[in-house]
Amino acid sequence: MVAAPFRYERVSSFDEAVWALHERGEEAKVIAGGQSLVPMLNLRVARPEWLIDINPVGAGPIEDHGGYLRLPALTRHRAIEEAEVVWRRCPILAEAAAHVGNVRTRTRGTLGGSLAHADPSGELPCVAVALGAEVTVQGPDGAREVSVDDLLVSYFTTTLAADEVVAEVRVPTLGPRSGWSFLEMSRRSSDWMVVGVAAVVELDDDGTVAAGSVAFGGVAERPWPVPAEVLADLLGAAPEEALLQRVAERAAAMLHPDDDVHASGQYRRRLAAVLGRRALAEAAARARGHGGSAP
Repeated sequence: MVAAPFRYERVSSFDEAVWALHERGEEAKVIAGGQSLVPMLNLRVARPEWLIDINPVGAGPIEDHGGYLRLPALTRHRAIEEAEVVWRRCPILAEAAAHVGNVRTRTRGTLGGSLAHADPSGELPCVAVALGAEVTVQGPDGAREVSVDDLLVSYFTTTLAADEVVAEVRVPTLGPRSGWSFLEMSRRSSDWMVVGVAAVVELDDDGTVAAGSVAFGGVAERPWPVPAEVLADLLGAAPEEALLQRVAERAAAMLHPDDDVHASGQYRRRLAAVLGRRALAEAAARARGHGGSAP
């Protein structure tokens, strides 16, 4: 079978990428790691006339800015997984990166690509939503800032215009009394998640919950953040097992996952309750032990 033809252009800056996308319109796609786009090309799901290669732009270092980490969009999953500064300042991001595909996928795949691809079963989008991460989007009119929660719309759909690219990602760091957990269940190692959960719990000096954030992946058309009114049950309370289970089950009851070849919606909802409880318990335990860094 003859491959679908396309034309190819390499650019050395995001400004050049934006110009190329603006000129080519809807018929152009950005390629970075290619771990999502190339399979779609092979399956004829995507058939662009142009591929705009942004790899020459380069990644640059991961920077610690105190309250957040700055990660260039071309930061590879493997770099996130191995970076000491990520394990020290935002370990849940490194843990999630270690679950992405296999080592070959992680060596090539990029953070910006994962967010722009908007796979609802993606590990890094799930964590980014739970943390309240933000991205810098570069377009013809300059740069704009947008939260990842607002960037992700639905299955493989974002608020990016056809001539915009993700240039930078900013991920909040975890405080000294914050704990974290990322858990997922997949049918096989390196497979897509059936259900995943990212949880962060912050404790007061007296051991009660000061703040919490939870997001589920694989259960909806985009990563699903647990509403504040559900997590409000945790605030000011000791993170006891019964309370964590009640909150996790209440959150899972709000989900309406579809059935597919991997699992039924009912199974996913039950799994969300189980993983949600475990993630909250693990995050609270790490917070009690001041375990914000790697285990």
